[in-house]
Amino acid sequence: MHRRTFLTAAAASLLAPLAARAATDYTPGLVKKHLAKGDIVFLDFSATWCATCATQERVVNELIDENPAYGEAITFIKVDWDTYRKAELTKSLKIPRRSTLVVLKGDQELGRIVAGTSKSQIKGLLDTALKAYSA
Repeated sequence: MHRRTFLTAAAASLLAPLAARAATDYTPGLVKKHLAKGDIVFLDFSATWCATCATQERVVNELIDENPAYGEAITFIKVDWDTYRKAELTKSLKIPRRSTLVVLKGDQELGRIVAGTSKSQIKGLLDTALKAYSA
């Protein structure tokens, strides 16, 4: 096998698990569509330059690795703060800032974390979402 082919295949195999659990990027109407289907939606209002957001994402991914049921039961949607901070979704949910995590089911907000990075706090939010999925 050629070295370049090997390196490309190796990189792809390492990145595949990351792609599988990656959040869907928000587009207008996406949240309503998932909520109408009865999905549990986990919204991550974040910015690429935000260190708190990066920590939250890392913790969420660690928790999904520890409990794959989160990834199977919950629809993760990443909302780019720089693009959508003034959007209707952001206004209607009264999102105060980037680094805000919100869980929704139907027309109810089940929980939220603003700027929190504690693993136990984020696990609690994911557990709330998982419990709502099972209900």
